[in-house]
Amino acid sequence: MSQLDQKQVLELLAPIRNREFGGESIVALGQVADIRICRPIVSVTVTLPNVGSEVTDEIREQVREALLGLPEIERAEVAVRTEVSASPTSRVGQNTAPPSGAPGPRAATPDPSKPEGVQNVVAIASGKGGVGKSTVSANLAVALAADGARVGLLDADVYGPSQTTMFGTDERPATDEHRRLIPLAAHGVRFISMGMLSSKETPVIWRGPMASRLVQQFFSGVVWGELDYLLVDLPPGTGDVQLTIAQTAALAGAVIVTTPQAVARTIAEKGLRMFQPVRVPVLGVIENMSSFACPHCGERTDIFSTGGGEEVAGDLGLPFLGGVPLDPRVVVAGDEGTPTVARDPGSPAAGAYREIARRVALEVARSNQAERGGVAESIHTETDALLVRWRDGSEDRFGFEYLRNHCPCATCVDEWSGQRRSLTLLLPTSFAPRKLVPVGNYGVQIHWNDGHETGIYSHHLLRRLARQQEEAPAPVG
Repeated sequence: MSQLDQKQVLELLAPIRNREFGGESIVALGQVADIRICRPIVSVTVTLPNVGSEVTDEIREQVREALLGLPEIERAEVAVRTEVSASPTSRVGQNTAPPSGAPGPRAATPDPSKPEGVQNVVAIASGKGGVGKSTVSANLAVALAADGARVGLLDADVYGPSQTTMFGTDERPATDEHRRLIPLAAHGVRFISMGMLSSKETPVIWRGPMASRLVQQFFSGVVWGELDYLLVDLPPGTGDVQLTIAQTAALAGAVIVTTPQAVARTIAEKGLRMFQPVRVPVLGVIENMSSFACPHCGERTDIFSTGGGEEVAGDLGLPFLGGVPLDPRVVVAGDEGTPTVARDPGSPAAGAYREIARRVALEVARSNQAERGGVAESIHTETDALLVRWRDGSEDRFGFEYLRNHCPCATCVDEWSGQRRSLTLLLPTSFAPRKLVPVGNYGVQIHWNDGHETGIYSHHLLRRLARQQEEAPAPVG
């Protein structure tokens, strides 16, 4: 047998797909590392870019079985670890002037940046107050930390800071030799808040520019250290502080918190419009207070209507990250200074926060992957082709038949072998999309005229298919 090398191992593992990333190959995604061959042992490390991944065990088993199929290999050692991906320092077109009608001069803004050592900055926003955004921010931070992530929380609500209450401390932070603030830490989360710098009895009476400058100091003048995620608890609404952060911070994305009522659509749309002009990906929608969970019997009652958050997410083409039930224990936990994820980990609300935190981590990783593979500015159909316009100004066209026959879903591609299944004779010979549904910030789901609608075409996949089309030999004759 020829000498086994790393290239052969990569070719063997290429058919293994990560279904959290639209069914892309773990090799194409760059998630295979540290291949070591010492017959009869081969070891491989797979790195997943999001904490709390639900595909860890299945990918480990698929890689192990594939490696044991190699000649003269008797033992396969597979490690799957998390290496949280980092968002780019700036995104194409992110540094733009304020949207029309926004307050302040339409002047150039500084290049977006992240605090040193921080991989991803995620804004938690809402179109209005009273939706529980700060409670959501605190619990998401604790949930991410519980999954092994290095997490920070910046309380950007200068006028109504609440994270000192949520975490049970309002001590004044120390400073280092460069007079930078050292954040406090609780429940595995480093955090900073205006509540540490002012007394509870004294209101902060500042104009918008002063508040904005303070928040910028919280980015550049705080020793955050090495963090996978820095969550920013934004003030409610769409004012100066929110706009400053959206323009000057290199955000990995934003999460919109809303409530179940019909007015939820207006609330979420306000938050969405704040981030769209500055090219900040909106990672999804969280519905807070989605139902009342009885602490005694667990039965749920829809007090504030139901489904508003999920409906608005679908209408806006955003992922629905999940709903958090209205649980009295959440309020008690926040008032006592211990977020409910830490205080009542077995409660329905704590379980919901953990699931949502994992979805947020996944959407951050998907968005980062899409940015590296190329981000689509627009995707729409023409008479006989799908046209993709990329943010770098280039365009690609895909014939409908070509796209249908490259659907990445598990129905069309065997999840274990990676082999494409044959199309049946019952399928029409003239394929056409009936509907295009955006999937977060990283792909599009195509509903075909043959009834097939489970395929999610990530921007990364579309880029790869475009390269394959370019490299294909020209037809003869």
